[in-house]
Amino acid sequence: MVNVMVVDDSDAIRMVLKDILVIGQHKLVAELASGIDVLEEYAKTKPDIVLLDMAMPKKDGLTALKEIIAYDPKAKVIMISASDNQETVRECIKTGASTYVLKPFNFQEVLKIINRVVKSQSR
Repeated sequence: MVNVMVVDDSDAIRMVLKDILVIGQHKLVAELASGIDVLEEYAKTKPDIVLLDMAMPKKDGLTALKEIIAYDPKAKVIMISASDNQETVRECIKTGASTYVLKPFNFQEVLKIINRVVKSQSR
């Protein structure tokens, strides 16, 4: 079982991600609708993986990613976005994101990515 924090401003996307976690028998340890309290919640819950939306009001995903990586350089963060802008993707990976998932996504794709990222952290 993997402990996961989900951060997305869309109620619908958070619900889909929670359903994916249930199917994959993973545990939701934190759910946030914005990037504002990401670092505080990350420090409190110490998730194995963060599913982090790029486009959020008040604090975007890239800013939140930078905070998480500065706090924990070994953090496993999977960025989620509807945009496939290659410059943004490169910036996220360069900053420390484990990978980048495009919306819309399917359940199996997200589960495979979570499992792959978890396996890469145990090496």
